[in-house]
Amino acid sequence: MTSILVSNDDGISGPGLLPLKQGLHQVGEVTVIAPDRQWTASGHAKTMHKPLRIKEVTLADGTLAYASSGAPSDCVAMAILGFLSSLPDLVVSGINLGANVGQDITYSGTLAAAFEGTVSGIPSIAASLDTSEEGDFTYAARFVAGLAREVLARGLPKNVLLNVNVPHVPEEEIAGVEITRLGKRLYRDELIRREDPRGRAYYWIGGPRPTGDADEEGTDFWALASNRVSITPLRLDMTDQSFIEELKSWKLGS
Repeated sequence: MTSILVSNDDGISGPGLLPLKQGLHQVGEVTVIAPDRQWTASGHAKTMHKPLRIKEVTLADGTLAYASSGAPSDCVAMAILGFLSSLPDLVVSGINLGANVGQDITYSGTLAAAFEGTVSGIPSIAASLDTSEEGDFTYAARFVAGLAREVLARGLPKNVLLNVNVPHVPEEEIAGVEITRLGKRLYRDELIRREDPRGRAYYWIGGPRPTGDADEEGTDFWALASNRVSITPLRLDMTDQSFIEELKSWKLGS
């Protein structure tokens, strides 16, 4: 039986977790290990200096899952390092509430869980739904399940994972699937200073929601703006090969 590990960064109660698990149940045997709380924008964190705990929980459909005190990447690492009796054939992270596009991939806990699977040599998918509000994950879950079948049948190149973003529109308005590259996220963050009752300063990083450049055809932003599912292949090796020779010409002696 094909074994699939599911995690996320929205936590064990995240709205996209159960639809994803149920969709993948048609593909293989699914084990859910997810954080016990929200880890949005946690990046590829790893817990090294305190113990990790896992407890059994019951999902809304009555099935068993596991909630971990660790980050999304910890959930995947623990599964791979021995919590599960055997290695999963596939890691799927999501379905995240909100798109993970452009530079988001460096912040995203959803991507971190998939990266962790890829680090261990396991084909991995990260999946997100392009909405910040409560959404309908039905189509997205079915699409990811179909993609999972393809990945299990064909495999992925070494050190490559798939980042999937699904438009939040009625299924009949989905205009197709686009294989994309990362676009440009436009952040509008602001540092907000406040004072506590004792007059001590504290800070929030806030501001309007980020946007993105949707005009450049072939990017993940463009695909979502065109009501297309975006699939972006990502590599663990982020070396800029084109800059290596120029960098060698710099005067970098000690």
